[in-house]
Formats: sequence, structure tokens, C-alpha cells
Amino acid sequence: MRKRGRNILAYVLRWRRRHLNDNQFVLVVSFFVGIFTACAGLLLKWLISQIEHLLTQSFVESTANWLYLVYPVLGIWLTMLFIRYVVRDDISHGVTKILFALARKQSQIKPHNTWTSVVASAITIGFGGSVGAEAPIVLTGSAIGSTFGQIFRLSSKQMMLLVGCGAAGAVAGIFKAPIAGLVFVLEVLMIDLTMTSLLPLLVSCVTAAALTFAVSGINPIFEFHLQDAFTVERLPAYLALGGVCGLVALYFTRTMNMLEGIFRKLQGRYKKFVFGAIMLSLLIYLFPSLYGEGYDLITLLLNGTGEADWNTAMDRSLFYGSNHLLVYLFLIIIFKVFASTATNGGGGCGGIFAPSLFLGCICGFIFCRLWNIYDLLGFQIPERNFAMLGMCGLMSGVMHAPLTGIFLIAELTGGYQLFMPLMVVSVMAYMTIKAFEPHSIYTMRLAQRGELLTHHTDKSILTLMSMDSVIQHYDQVLYPDMTLGDVAVQVSNSKNHVFPVVNKQMQFVAAVYLDDIRHLIFRSELYRQFTVAQLMKQPEGILTVNDSMDVVVATFDRTHAWTLPVVDDEGVFVGFIRKSAVLTVYRQMLADLSTD
Repeated sequence: MRKRGRNILAYVLRWRRRHLNDNQFVLVVSFFVGIFTACAGLLLKWLISQIEHLLTQSFVESTANWLYLVYPVLGIWLTMLFIRYVVRDDISHGVTKILFALARKQSQIKPHNTWTSVVASAITIGFGGSVGAEAPIVLTGSAIGSTFGQIFRLSSKQMMLLVGCGAAGAVAGIFKAPIAGLVFVLEVLMIDLTMTSLLPLLVSCVTAAALTFAVSGINPIFEFHLQDAFTVERLPAYLALGGVCGLVALYFTRTMNMLEGIFRKLQGRYKKFVFGAIMLSLLIYLFPSLYGEGYDLITLLLNGTGEADWNTAMDRSLFYGSNHLLVYLFLIIIFKVFASTATNGGGGCGGIFAPSLFLGCICGFIFCRLWNIYDLLGFQIPERNFAMLGMCGLMSGVMHAPLTGIFLIAELTGGYQLFMPLMVVSVMAYMTIKAFEPHSIYTMRLAQRGELLTHHTDKSILTLMSMDSVIQHYDQVLYPDMTLGDVAVQVSNSKNHVFPVVNKQMQFVAAVYLDDIRHLIFRSELYRQFTVAQLMKQPEGILTVNDSMDVVVATFDRTHAWTLPVVDDEGVFVGFIRKSAVLTVYRQMLADLSTD
């Protein structure tokens, strides 16, 4: 069977070389990426709905349900066992993994990610995990694109493009939002593409969205009916909502980072599981709206017509029958980040797309209710409109992606009539959080390690470059007690102009430069009069294997050196980096990125 598969692949590759150029072949592959990604998204949504319906269909609305204490724990436990014994790999932080693969793994994502994230997130969310399915399906889509690229032995640039196609198709399919899928790749994954490269992205987005429309209908994910048309007099309210959404996004980002830090400090997966599962189950018992993705509450707030409708948000909770809706919703804003972090930190699998939409809808609704209660600026504003606008503001703030927020919410709800307010709220939310946090929740860790692609071409190329591609390794080294004669032997058998000096533990001590000893090297009578210790000198700087290429280039600029040594964490000599080698690789990568 394996041999037959190899024969088929060889035939396809031969046929492709005869009939299709690289751009045409990538277009064909992007079509299939869109199909497979849409199928994965449909399967994931179906699995989540079936599990959730099976577990909660018998719940009574008028009272709290004790099974809310059990289901989330069971879901995280099953997911943890699946990841430990079946996957045997880390599949959390889907979008961050994609960004890391683009920057450091030559766009190679492990093939198991084409299905493992679907299974793990379906279990997690179906059993109540307070996270979203979108980030796992984005990782799945990117893994599908990467796998196609690896199978057909495509170049790193084409692989990057197919990873983007998978991510774009995932967003387009699961949200029925083809434009948002395209914008997401350009804005969040930060892939700079030419017009020719945009075509595969469009093909994947349109294919994935069309297949999803064919299976589940053309209606948007959330039904939304415009309550009032856009008016200029409401501009202060839109600006204020954007500012509030930016601050809530800042709270969400920093609190999640703080809680993830607590989980990282816990030793052992079972301690993390117990801590996360208990926190999650208690929060869901108190606030059942935190169960799963929370799309039911979003639908309610977008379509409710009065207090009777909105108060049903407190069904199945201890708040049932009370008049404290705003208190209930405000507490959800406070604790949603705890529930989401507990889900992933305890061993579950999910993303922050849905939590961002969920919090944004609640934030917009509360803002509107308070505005109307206190009759600010002497006019009333519509709850449904502002609930929808809040979704845009929170997503733009959390993801640092204002364009993605605008187009996604417009396509997600069909709210194109409010395109101007969407832009105002989105930009204001982004500007607010940007004043406090330079990076999104996805990119923060990678930025700290210098492993983040950006739209700055120079920085992106340096990020894509690896230390291994520019390090010159040495088979022979010098020791301090060696003589000039020993150095002459190495010089005669080498084309190098600099030679490392190490101790017995192979730790770097100094370097001998040919220019410094050229006047001595041809005088054999001096061979026993000088030792390496007398000839060596300290280089202008020393690099480590963990330094980013930004640091490498900055060190060359600061020291004005042409060659610098590289050591590992224990000071052991690894090799030398020449400025000329860095410039050569840089120019080649620049040419590769620019060619189309």
C-alpha cells in the first residue's frame, strides 16, 4: 500500500512538472485545502453541538444544575488523556503555533494537527470548556495546507502560502466569512503577499465558504436585525464603546497572561488539571452562560426585544427569577477570562475567538443599558446594535486586528448597514489597547523571544533566518599552550582567517586572527618562541546559539566586526558567524520573498 502511494505521488509530481508551473499548481492545491478545511470545520461544529445537546437537553431552566460541576471536569480529563496517550504532543495555543511555524519551522506543522485539534476541542467544548473552536480549526486548516506542501515537496515560500490558505479557509468556513478569512491571514498571521500570491488565499476562502453555505445554508452565523440606522449624533457613543472595549480587552489579555503564569508554575499535569477543573466547574455552575462557546447568549442579546427576553440569560443559574441581569452579565465579564484560562491550563483545548465575541457582545449590551438608564447626552441608543458593535471592539482589541474585527462581525451578523460604526468602534478599541500593550495575546510570547513575523520586511527576513544557516562550524581548534608552529600547521590546511581558542572543556577562550600573526607565520625560527596564549585576543563580541538574528545584526553593527564567535549556554564553542554570510543569506531570502 505504501509503495502504491509513493508511485501515485511520483506520477502526480511528473504530471505537474509537465503541465503546470508553480503558481498554477499552488492554485490547484489551495482549492483542495479550502475543501478539506471546510469539511474539518463542519465536522467540528457538528461534534460540539451533538455532545452539548446530549449532555444538557434534560436540564431544567428554573434551577441550577449540579451536573455543571461534573461535565467540565470530565471533558478536561478526557481531553488530557487523549493528548497524553494518543497525540503525545502539545496542541494548545493554535494561532501562536502557526506564527511560530512560519517564523522558525519553515512553515512545517506536524501532520497529526490535521485532526487532533478537532477531536480535542470537540471534547473540551462539548463538555463545557469555556473556549472557542475557531483557533483549533485554524490550526487544523494550517496543518492541512502544510501537509499538502510537504507531500508535494514545495518550497518554503509556497509552504508559507499554503499555511496561510489553510488558516484563511478555516476562518472563512467556520464563520461563513470569506473576506474576514483573507484579512485575518494578512493582519494576524502577518504574511506580506503580492497580488499573485493573494489568488490562492482567495481560492481557499471562497471554496471553504461556498462549501459551508451549501451544507448549512447561506444565513449568517448570528441572526441580526438592524434596530436603528446609523446616525452621526451617536458618534460619541461609538467612540466611548470603542474605548471601553479596548480597556476590557486589556483586562482580558493581562489577566490571561497572569493566570497562564500561575498554571506554568504548577508542577505536574494533574495539579494543573485539578486546579483548572475545579475553577471551571464552579464558575460554570454559578454562571451557566460560561458553558461552551456561549453563542446562545450572543444570539439572545442580538435578538432580544425586552426585559423578558434578556432575563432568560439567567436560566439554569442561581440568579434565575431575579432582576439582577446587569450584575450577572458584569460578573461574567470578570470571570470569563478565568474560565477560559482554566479550560486550557487544566488540560483542555480551545481558542479565544469565541470568548472575544462573547465578551464583546456582553460588553456592548451593558454599555448600552447603562447609557440608556442614565440618559447620557440626552439620547437613547439601541441595545442590539451596540451588542453587535461590542463584538467587533473586543475582537479588534484582543487580537490587535481592527480590519479582521470589522469584516468578521459584518459577515458574521450581516450587519453591513452599520459599517461606519463598526470602523469607529474597531479603531478606537485598537488604539486604546495599543497604548498599553504593543502586542496581541497571540504574539506576545513570540515577540519577547524575537520569533515574530511582522509587516516590517527587514525584521521579517531576520526572523525567518536561522542561526544554523549562517554559522561556520570548525573541526579543528587551538589551545592556549599550543605553539606558533602548531598554528602554522592549521593555517596551511585552512582557508579561514580566524581560529578559535578553547580550554579542555571546549569552552571558548579567545581567537587568533591571521592578520595579527601574518608577520610571524612565515618565520620558522619563531615557531617555538610564541604560544597561542601570547597570540590570541578577545573578539569584539560573543554571540550565543539562542540569540535572534536581530541580536546578531545589532552586534555586528555595534562592534564593527566582520567575524564573531558563537557559544552555547555553557560557553562551549559552536562556530563563527561572518557578516558576509549573514548578508548573503539575507539577500537570498529577500529575493525569494520578492519574486512572484
